[in-house]
Amino acid sequence: MFGPQVPSVPASAVPDDIYLLDVREDDEWTSGHAPAAHHLPMTELPARLAEVPDDREVAVICRSGGRSAQVVAYLLRNGWEQVCNVDGGMGDWAAAGRPVVTDDGQPGRVA
Repeated sequence: MFGPQVPSVPASAVPDDIYLLDVREDDEWTSGHAPAAHHLPMTELPARLAEVPDDREVAVICRSGGRSAQVVAYLLRNGWEQVCNVDGGMGDWAAAGRPVVTDDGQPGRVA
């Protein structure tokens, strides 16, 4: 859908130690997210770009992979080199049996 210029990784293969950037909206995040994810809604990215590390691998995730692919393309255009899209987003993340939690650590759901 976004072509070969957007590197990607299957949700089941995202390393545990990667910087996982969740670009979904607040209500989606509140419903459930990966335990170690960092929340930065896509609409706030340009103003908060400095919060995204550029010295380590970053995997970007959303609900299904569309918004995160756009963010990966944006980061690549702005000098990031170690960034990839999580194929299938949080839907595939949950389907792969990876944990989904709420802010208080309770089981969450993908919304």
